[in-house]
Amino acid sequence: MGLADASGPRDTQALLSATQAMELRRRDYHMERPLLNQEHLEELGRWGSAPRTRQWQTWLQCSRARARALLLQHLPVLVWLPRYPVRDWLVGDLLSGLSVAIMQLPQGLAYALLAGLPPVFGLYSSFYPVFIYFLFGTSRHISVATPGPLPLLTAPGRPTGGAGPDPLRLRGHLPVRASCPRLYHSCSCAGLRLTAQVCVWPPSEQPLWATVPHLLLEVCRKLPQSKLIGATGISYGMGLKHRFEVDVVGNIPAGLVPPVAPNTQLFSKLVGSAFTIAVVGFAIAISLGKIFALRHGYRVDSNQELVALGLSNLIGGIFQCFPVSCSMSRSLVQESTGGNSQVAGAISSLFILLIIVKLGELFHDLPKAVLAAIIIVNLKGMLRQLSDVRSLWKANRADLLIWLVTFTATILLNLDLGLVVAVIFSLLLVVVRTQMPHYSVLGQVPDTDIYRDVAEYSEAKEVPGVKVFRSSATVYFANAEFYSDALKQRCGVDVDFLISQKKKLLKKREQLKLKQLQKEEKLQKQAASSKGASVSINVNTSLEDMRSNNVEDCKTMQVSPGDKMEDATANGQEDSKAPDGSTLKALGLPQPDFHSLILDLGALSFVDTVCLKSLKNIFHDFREIEVEVYMAACQSPVVSQLEAGHFFDASITKKHLFASVHDAVTFALQHPRPVPDSPVSVTRL
Repeated sequence: MGLADASGPRDTQALLSATQAMELRRRDYHMERPLLNQEHLEELGRWGSAPRTRQWQTWLQCSRARARALLLQHLPVLVWLPRYPVRDWLVGDLLSGLSVAIMQLPQGLAYALLAGLPPVFGLYSSFYPVFIYFLFGTSRHISVATPGPLPLLTAPGRPTGGAGPDPLRLRGHLPVRASCPRLYHSCSCAGLRLTAQVCVWPPSEQPLWATVPHLLLEVCRKLPQSKLIGATGISYGMGLKHRFEVDVVGNIPAGLVPPVAPNTQLFSKLVGSAFTIAVVGFAIAISLGKIFALRHGYRVDSNQELVALGLSNLIGGIFQCFPVSCSMSRSLVQESTGGNSQVAGAISSLFILLIIVKLGELFHDLPKAVLAAIIIVNLKGMLRQLSDVRSLWKANRADLLIWLVTFTATILLNLDLGLVVAVIFSLLLVVVRTQMPHYSVLGQVPDTDIYRDVAEYSEAKEVPGVKVFRSSATVYFANAEFYSDALKQRCGVDVDFLISQKKKLLKKREQLKLKQLQKEEKLQKQAASSKGASVSINVNTSLEDMRSNNVEDCKTMQVSPGDKMEDATANGQEDSKAPDGSTLKALGLPQPDFHSLILDLGALSFVDTVCLKSLKNIFHDFREIEVEVYMAACQSPVVSQLEAGHFFDASITKKHLFASVHDAVTFALQHPRPVPDSPVSVTRL
C-alpha cells in the first residue's frame, strides 16, 4: 500500500512534466517591437564605430613581461617541457621515437638518392631539422622529415644545403589553410613520378607521360632482381654487388660536417623552386598538424608552425640538409606507437645522430632496391587517392574539376608547374563561382517573419505589391553587373525598356510643346506686322512678359529663336517633373505590379566602389518606373563602408535601410509610395 501511495505522486508529476513539455513545444513565438530602420537602430542600440586597436603600439612595448611573453611564444618548448608528465608519457615517447628512427633511417637514405644527393645527406636531414622543430614546433604528433613530393621539387644537379639558398627560408606570420583538392591530388601524380625515379633512374625534368613507358619496361626487366629486397646482410656476405651487379648505397662518411654559408649567387636561380617547396611543405605540415590536434584536443599555431619549419630548413640548409616538412607515414607511426609529444622526435633525432657518428658505415652494402621498395610502400597512400574521383563526383564537382586539372597539369608539366596551374585555376574558379551565385525572389512563410525562396518553398508566398530579392554572394566589381541584370530579370519587368519608352514619350511631348510655342509666336508676329508701330511695341512687350515668366534675368527686348528654344526646353523639363504629366499611367505605359523593391543584403561582406555605383543605379532606375527601393539586413561593417563611400545622401538615407527584411516589408506595405519623414510604426509577429 505504501508503495502504491508513493508511486502515485511520481506518475502524476511525470504526467505534468510531459504536458508542460508539449505546451512548450506548441507555444507560438510572439514579439512586439517598433519598425527599425538604420537610423532608429543606431539610436536604440547606441551604435558607434568600434575602437581601433593599434597593434604596432603593442609590438613596440618594452617590459619584462613583454619579453617573457615573446620568448614563450616563439620558443614553445619552454612552455610544455616543464609541465611534461614523465611518468605517463616518457615510455610511450621513447618507444615511439625508436620506431620512427628505425623508419627514418632507410627513408632518409632513399629520399636522398631520389633527390640526386649522396645518402648521407638524408641522415643529416633526419637529424638537424627534427631537433630544431622539437624546440620551436607546436604540434605534438607530426614527424618532421622529407615527405614524398619534396625530393622531386629539389631539382637534380642544383646544389642544396650549404651550397645554395635554403628553399624554405620563409619566416613571419602567415595563417594558411591547406586545400586538399589542390595539394593532395598533385601528390598523387608525385607518387607516380617518385615510383618511376626510384625504380629506374636518377631524377629528371621530363614530364611524367614521357617516363611511364620506360618505367614499365625497366620494372619488367629488373623484376628478377627484386628477390634481393631486404637482404642487406646477404648482400654483404655474398658480395652481391660484384657478383650480380646489384646497386648498393655505397660509402657513408662518419661524423658531422661543419656549417657552410649559402652561395648567394644562386638565390635568383632558386627563388621560384624555393617558393614552390615552401608552399607544398608548409601545406602538408599544417594539414597533418591540425588533423592530429583536432583528434587529441590541443591547438596548433599556424604562425609558429611556419616559423618552426622555416628555422628547421634554415639551420638544416647550413648543415647540408635538403628541404624537409612532415611525413605522413612516420607521423602515423609516431601517433600509433604511443607518442605524446615532440620528445619522441628528439629521441629519434638522437638515434640518427648515433648512426651518423658511429654506425653509418654498416649500411655501405645496403641494396638500393630495398630503399626503392620502402619508397613505393610509402607512396601507396598517395596512389590510393586516385579513387577519390568517385567520391568527389558525388560530393563536390567543383573540387573534382580542380582535381582533374591538377592531375593533368602535374603529369604534363611537372609537379611545381602543376601546383602553380592548380592554384591559378582555383582562384579563377572562385571568381567564376562568385559571378554565378544563386539569385532568388523571396516570399513570406505563412504567419512568420521568415522569408525564403519561393522556388524552393511551396508555402512561401510573395507579399502583394512588394518584391524581395536576394543574392547568395557578396556584390563586387566582378559580379555587380550580373546582380543588376538578374534583379531586373527576376522582377518580371523590363526596366530598361520602360525607362527608354518613358524618355522617348517625354522628349516627343517636349518637341510638340516647342512646335506649338513656335507656331503661336509666328502667328503673333504676323498679327503684329499687320498693325501699326505702337501696336508692335505692345506686342513685343507682351511677348517679353510671357518670355520673362519662363526665363529669369532677361536683359534684351528682342526675342531670338535660340532663346525661344531654351524657354521651351525649360518648360518641358518642368512639365516632365510634374507628377501628373510624367507618370507611366499618364504616358500610357504599363505599370509594374509592385510598388516597393527590397534588397536583402545580408550576404554582403564588403562593398567596393563598383557595388556602390550599382546600388545607386538600381535606386535611380526603379524610381524612374515608380518603384521605391529599400535595403535590409546589412552588417555593421557594410554600413560603415556605405557611409565611407558617401552612399547616403538626400535621396537615399538611412531610413531606406532596415534591420530585417520583415521590417522593410511592413514599412513598404504601410507606405505604398515613398514618404520621406514618416513616423515609426509597430509590427506584430
